[in-house]
Amino acid sequence: MEIRVPFVSFLPMERELESDLREAFERVFSNSWYIEGKEDEAFEKAFSDYCGAKYCIGVGNGLDALMLSLKALGIGEGDEVIIPSNTFIATALAVTYVGATPIFVEPDISTYNISPNLIEEKITNKTRAIIPVHLYGQACDMDAIMRIATKYGLFVVEDCAQAHGATYKGKRVGTFGDAAGFSFYPGKNLGALGDAGAILTNNKKLAETVRALGNYGSDYKYHHIYKGNNSRLDEIQAAFLMAKLSKLNKMNSARRYIAEKYKNGIINSEIILPYVPTYTEAVWHIYGIRCKRRDELEVYLNEHGIGTNKHYPIPLHLQECYKDLGFKQGDYPIAEEISSTELSLPMYYGMTDEEIEYVIDVVNEFK
Repeated sequence: MEIRVPFVSFLPMERELESDLREAFERVFSNSWYIEGKEDEAFEKAFSDYCGAKYCIGVGNGLDALMLSLKALGIGEGDEVIIPSNTFIATALAVTYVGATPIFVEPDISTYNISPNLIEEKITNKTRAIIPVHLYGQACDMDAIMRIATKYGLFVVEDCAQAHGATYKGKRVGTFGDAAGFSFYPGKNLGALGDAGAILTNNKKLAETVRALGNYGSDYKYHHIYKGNNSRLDEIQAAFLMAKLSKLNKMNSARRYIAEKYKNGIINSEIILPYVPTYTEAVWHIYGIRCKRRDELEVYLNEHGIGTNKHYPIPLHLQECYKDLGFKQGDYPIAEEISSTELSLPMYYGMTDEEIEYVIDVVNEFK
C-alpha cells in the first residue's frame, strides 16, 4: 500500500508543543517588550548552559552569527578563511561579507565533513581562520582541526547551523573554537518560528564585541564604538526557542531512532549510507544517502509519495556568484561527487514506524 511521507513536517512537533508555544506568545505580547528583554536573556543563558559555553549572544540568523563572529575577530579585507568545499552557501557568504576570501578544502568522502588532512596545504600567510561545518548534524574531527589552528595561530569559528546538540567525544559542538554560529531557521533541530540565530563563545571580550556589533556597533544607547549591524534575537523567537529547548534531546533521540532504522533496514547495492565516526553522536538534521543514479532515484521515490531533497546540487566553487574566484568543473572533485550523488531522505520528529518502514521498503525496491 502506498502512503505519502513528506520530506519534512512540523505538524507532529507543533501539535505536541502547541500549548507551550501559545503560552510563550501570550507572555511576550502581554509584556509589550519585543527586543533585548527577559526572554532573550533567559534563552541565551539556557542555551549556553545546554551547550556548555560561557556566553551566548542572540542574533538575527545563522549567516549573521558567522559573519559577526568573523568581524569581531578582526577578519577582513585581504584575509583568507578556510571552509569546506561542500556546505550551504551561508558559510562562504559570511567570509565574503567581512571582505575576506573563502578558501575551499575538500571533505572526507565518507563523512562529508572537512578533511583535516587537506587543510595545511591550503594555509598561506593570509590565512586567519578555519570554519569547520558540522554538516548534516555530525561533528567534524575537532581535535585534528584545533591542533592545526594552534600550530598556525588561526581562529576557529564552528558552523553549528545543522548540529544543535551534537557531540564530539562527549562534548557538545560549538564549544571548541573561538566562537560558534547557530541557525534557528524553522527547519533546524532547534528551530524558531521565523529566522533567528546565536553565537557561542567562552571569550568575554569577544562576546561583548559581538553583542555590540549586532546592535549597530553600540555598547550603550547612542554610543557607537564599531560600524555595526542590526542583528538581534527577537523576544518572541527567544520565547519560542525556550519552549522547544527542553524538548531538544527528546527530538534528537527520535532522529537517531529513525537514522538507526534506515541504517539497519536499507539494503540496496545502489545506495551508499552515511558513515558516522565513533567520536561523534550525530543529531541527524539531514539523512543523506548517495546514489550514482541519484536523479532517477529521486523521481522514483517522489512517484511513490516520498519527499526528498538534494544537499547541495551545485557546489560552492561552481556557483555563479563565486565565478570571480576562477574555479572550473573538476577543481574540487569530491565536492562535485557529493553534489551529484547526495539525496536526503525524510527525517523529522514525529515520523511513524509505518512511514519509516515504507521509506525503507521503497528504497530497497529501487533497481
